Amino acid sequence: MKLYNQTQGNINWIETMGTFDGPGLRYVLFLQGCPFQCQYCHNRDTWSTRTNRLMTVEEVITDYTIYGRFYKKGGLTVSGGEPLLQLRFLIDLFHAAKDQGIHTCLDTSAALFNPRDERYLELLEYTDLVLLDIKQIDPIKHQSLTGSRNEQVLAFAKFLDVNRIKTVIRYVLVPGLTDKEEDLIDLRTFLDGLSNVVGIDVLPYHRSGIYKWKQLGQDYPLATTPEPLEEEIKRAEQILKQDYRLMK
Repeated sequence: MKLYNQTQGNINWIETMGTFDGPGLRYVLFLQGCPFQCQYCHNRDTWSTRTNRLMTVEEVITDYTIYGRFYKKGGLTVSGGEPLLQLRFLIDLFHAAKDQGIHTCLDTSAALFNPRDERYLELLEYTDLVLLDIKQIDPIKHQSLTGSRNEQVLAFAKFLDVNRIKTVIRYVLVPGLTDKEEDLIDLRTFLDGLSNVVGIDVLPYHRSGIYKWKQLGQDYPLATTPEPLEEEIKRAEQILKQDYRLMK
């Protein structure tokens, strides 16, 4: 048994038939813990770093294989919470997955990225695709929205570009918070400087996660914020996606 198979991760929950977090049908592992505190978070229960459910890499891969026949055009996605909070487990899990020929996808907001940490290069050796959530291009607005600035997020985007890692950019469109035209234009300008982007997803803000805040006895910060209108979504998509040259 390879030693990395015994590394443990702190798991929030597992979705065995995921269709939203990467290509094809996927096994999606949601890790516990997140340093961001997004006002619209639909996984509010993942913020705490308390021990929830510990699983070794071997246990995750074994569980994956139970459903493996369904994932021929899919694979394994690690989300959260913030997966980079458990970097060693993430690396070892992706290493084991690649040994089994499993497609690996990382869903991250890059909240903890440190370019001086060489483990990030190790992670990319075993990463096929990154879903990078950019919450806000403006650092001050990003801090208001998440509790932290965004310099490390944008640095991670550039790091992925330099290392030619296929990346899908995800942007949640929240009326009054992330839908201003100047912010969308600034984000598009930033994305135009990248050459590794294979997709841009504009995700309409939704209120389906409110019940998790209530279960935890927390007030939902955006209780009066409406979901975006269809024309608002199309306008954002036009700014961010029109004539964008995606990586082949």
